[in-house]
Amino acid sequence: MIQSIDYAAVAPPLITAIAAVALLLGDAFGVPRRALGPLSGASLLAAFGAVLALGPGDRRATFCLPDGLRGDGPASCSYVADDFTLAFQGIVLLAAAVVVLLSVRQIADANVPAGEYHFLLLAAVTGALTLVAARDLILLVVALETLSLPVFALVGLRRYDGTASEAALKLFLVSVVSAAIMLFGVSLLYGATGAMHLDRVAPALETLPADLDAVAATGIVLLLTGFGFKVAAVPFHFWAPDVYEGAPLPVAAFLSVVSKAAGFAGLAIVLSLGLPAYAHVWGPLVAVLAAVTMTLGNLVALRQRTAIRLLAWSSVAQSGYMLAPLAVGTDRLPEAVAATTAYVAFYAVMNLGAFAVVTGFRRRTDETSQPIDTLDDFRGLARRAPATGAALAFFLICLAGLPPGVMGLFAKVVVFRGVVAGDVVWLAVVMAINTVVGLYYYLLWAARLFAAPTGPAPETAPGLPVRFAVAATAAGALVLSVAPQIILQTVTAAT
Repeated sequence: MIQSIDYAAVAPPLITAIAAVALLLGDAFGVPRRALGPLSGASLLAAFGAVLALGPGDRRATFCLPDGLRGDGPASCSYVADDFTLAFQGIVLLAAAVVVLLSVRQIADANVPAGEYHFLLLAAVTGALTLVAARDLILLVVALETLSLPVFALVGLRRYDGTASEAALKLFLVSVVSAAIMLFGVSLLYGATGAMHLDRVAPALETLPADLDAVAATGIVLLLTGFGFKVAAVPFHFWAPDVYEGAPLPVAAFLSVVSKAAGFAGLAIVLSLGLPAYAHVWGPLVAVLAAVTMTLGNLVALRQRTAIRLLAWSSVAQSGYMLAPLAVGTDRLPEAVAATTAYVAFYAVMNLGAFAVVTGFRRRTDETSQPIDTLDDFRGLARRAPATGAALAFFLICLAGLPPGVMGLFAKVVVFRGVVAGDVVWLAVVMAINTVVGLYYYLLWAARLFAAPTGPAPETAPGLPVRFAVAATAAGALVLSVAPQIILQTVTAAT
């Protein structure tokens, strides 16, 4: 029962886990507070280097079943570092590095304990990196909770802040419920199939006795419900707006991009590798969830008057677009997973850029020392800070899917193509209508940036780390708008 561990395969999450503990101990033993941020970012870049090193090699796997339990087929492994895993790990690590940049000033302004903050952030990243490599239901649930548990504390880490404490409590309660539902679904699947590894669950479901069909179907629905909470799909979305508003903005960005990307990776892995035989159960359910999620998210976003709540409801709507390709079921499933992966990659750049500008802008305060984040407070930003205003306008145009934000347009086209190819035409119609609805609030915010200011101009210059984050995401958006095939070819090969 003793087996070797492929440490090269697990290097990315191992690096971030070691760094998390080292930073916490370093803070306790007197490492300067201002050094923790650069060290945290360096550990993420080191983990990204490990991902790049694994890229050219063959598929690696570890934590496999011992010889006596393999049966006639190949070894079933819990952790697999294939192209799909490495693609999502790269997205997670680069997005987390941007979050670290956004966190530098926030930690100082809000008097957040830096050691605990970076420890919790890297611990959550470790869970996300493990989740996208998980190939059995136990590791998948453990990784998902490793991602979720540190985020509760991150949301409520601002001391004596009632809004943050309320947001943390809401996220905790919702996560506990979703974890319980997911575990119940896993137990039903295990009871029906007698397997935990996805490559064994799939053939067991194909030959499942008729009297266990209802048990397996119920388990699949509960498992999907648990993921619905994690990715803020309607009707499991109700925690997202309040949590985004109450959390520090870098943590909200982490939830909106890193946590969401890991959640969609886990969902795609489970559906495509473990549950294709029951696509007739989860396919229509995913289609309905996608349609309702994008519709409600866009309609409520129309009524928002603050930047963070608009981004929160926009994030809900974007979850609907990411879910849509998976609704095709087993028909063209690899193309559907590729479409979702490509959309997640494009969305990460666009949304992180918008959060970066809002973070740099919101930390400045007006004469009453109140945070500035209503949409009207952004009026005239492009006149006061041309580069920052132009960057935010470009990110919003990308999210809307309009030229010159070609990356957003390609993201929408890829998703439409995946849905239409799977013969879910009614969902494509719903997506088209929602795309038009989304144009309104994105362009309305973008138009404010170039309008004449109506009041005294607040100071809007962000700190150097935030400016670097804005510049990095803007450069990424420009490159991907000129050459979107970088993402499209990468995810097609990976899936």
